[in-house]
Amino acid sequence: MNPTDVLKREHRVIERALAALEVAAERLLAGERVDPAFFLRAAEFIKEFADGCHHHKEEGVLFPAMQEAGVPVEGGPIGVMLEEHEEGRRLSAAMREGAMRLGAGAAEAGRDTAENALGYVALLRGHILKEDNVLFPMAEEAIPLRAGSDVAEAIARIEREESDKGLPQRYLALADALERDASR
Repeated sequence: MNPTDVLKREHRVIERALAALEVAAERLLAGERVDPAFFLRAAEFIKEFADGCHHHKEEGVLFPAMQEAGVPVEGGPIGVMLEEHEEGRRLSAAMREGAMRLGAGAAEAGRDTAENALGYVALLRGHILKEDNVLFPMAEEAIPLRAGSDVAEAIARIEREESDKGLPQRYLALADALERDASR
């Protein structure tokens, strides 16, 4: 197994949630009523799956292996990805805060919620594109075969731990719910 296969598969799930989030945010900006709980569930998906499960594998396994293979962090693609992870966390937290204010009756919080959601969508779409087309091929080339096997095993171990906790099913169900609820 290629060490990045799991990460690419997770990208496809994240993209589903991004599409739903975009639809809901655009509806909110257009003046339609969107349940603030939608954005809270999206923030949960982002925090627990995109950031928790997915970025954990990248930051805890793949990026260190790439660094060990000579790919620089500072001034290199890993540094850019880490900065984007942080920016994503900031945008997601701001979206969540806006949704909480919106749910408490602050109508003006709708614009903040939607703009932060759309900022997150744009950031992550570009981020995923860079990882799939630049960073992951770079990792596959830079990490020696034996180390690549170790990276793949470390990612598989994390996947098994997540599966034992029922996390993949939970987050796939949440992505399904976001897709379903985005157009309501």
